[in-house]
Amino acid sequence: MFHYIKGELTYADPSFAVIEAGGVGYKMTVSYNTFAKIGSRIGEKLTLYTYMSVREDAIELMGFMTVEELNVFKMLITVSGVGPKAAMAILSAMTPEKFAYSVGISDYKALAKANGVGTKTAQRIVLELKDKVAKELSQEQTDAPEQDAYIPSGGNTEEAVKALMVLGYNRSEAMQALTGVNTNDTLENMITAALKKMASRL
Repeated sequence: MFHYIKGELTYADPSFAVIEAGGVGYKMTVSYNTFAKIGSRIGEKLTLYTYMSVREDAIELMGFMTVEELNVFKMLITVSGVGPKAAMAILSAMTPEKFAYSVGISDYKALAKANGVGTKTAQRIVLELKDKVAKELSQEQTDAPEQDAYIPSGGNTEEAVKALMVLGYNRSEAMQALTGVNTNDTLENMITAALKKMASRL
């Protein structure tokens, strides 16, 4: 229903924030990561990307500081047994970059550190999201067998591409973002550098 809400931040704590736009105060559940970025900005105008969770007993609006965080949330709730609460707990425990890195190297133990997320759930998240990315890669390679000349290669490139796809980007977008990034750097640094490049284009 809403892609984002832009307005004045009137309240924020580690669990929710309120943005006033058009005379309406929109209360949004936020992750700790988002709160850490907006908590000191009371009275300022900012934008939060949103997701509306509809249940039989409640309607809840979720707010995210970045598109990447929103994309991770939406991917997480597609995993069987993972609801909005668990997804927000994971995003409170780690950044989207760290999440993509953890899935990329199958570090389910890092995911299991999130409040209320057990080992079995963390393992399921890694398995299902890796399978999802593998299927998307297979489909894209079938649809477009010829690769563009700008595509980087070597080092951790393929792992970085898969990690960026976990964040909601397609292979082409991921490859473009990685152009010029040091392919011999650590996977986490490559992901961070690629996201900074994409953010600079907005």
